[in-house]
Amino acid sequence: MKLTEFDRQLMAATQAGLPLVPRPYDTVAALLGCGGARVRERLAELLAAGVVRRIAAVPNHYRLGYAANGMSVWDVQDEQVDRLGELIGSQPAVSHCYRRPRKAGVWRYNLFAMLHGHTREEVLEQAEAIAALLGPACRAHDVLFSSAILKKTGLRLRQAI
Repeated sequence: MKLTEFDRQLMAATQAGLPLVPRPYDTVAALLGCGGARVRERLAELLAAGVVRRIAAVPNHYRLGYAANGMSVWDVQDEQVDRLGELIGSQPAVSHCYRRPRKAGVWRYNLFAMLHGHTREEVLEQAEAIAALLGPACRAHDVLFSSAILKKTGLRLRQAI
C-alpha cells in the first residue's frame, strides 16, 4: 500500500497517542482539516491493510496504583485454549490474555494473562482464583512479575534522509 501525504500527517498526529478527550478522532481531524469520519475511515483502512497493527488504550498501571504486575502463564490442553483464554480474559484483574506456542523441553505454557494488583500477594491470589476456575483443565501455572517498567510507544515516522 502506498502511503499518501494525508496518511503521513495522520500518523504524525497520532504517533504519540490519541488525545484524551471525549471525541479524540474529531480532535485529530480538526488538526488535519477534515472530519472525524475521514480519520476513522482511513485508520480502519490502514488497519485492514496491516499498515497499522492495532489501535488500543495502554493504561499506565503503575500510575493507577497497581504496583504489582505479573504475567500469569498457564499450561492447558491445546484443544481448550481458546475457550479457556476467553474465560481467563473475562476476569476483572486481567488486562490482556493470549495464546503462545510451547517450546518442547523448555517452556510448557501456552496461555498467558497479565494480572494487575496493588501487591504481589494480591496478584498471586488472583492467579489462584483463576486456577480454581480452570479446575483440572489447568495442568500447571506460574506468575512472572515485572522487574522493570518498559516504555511503550506506538508507530513512529522517521524523517527522510
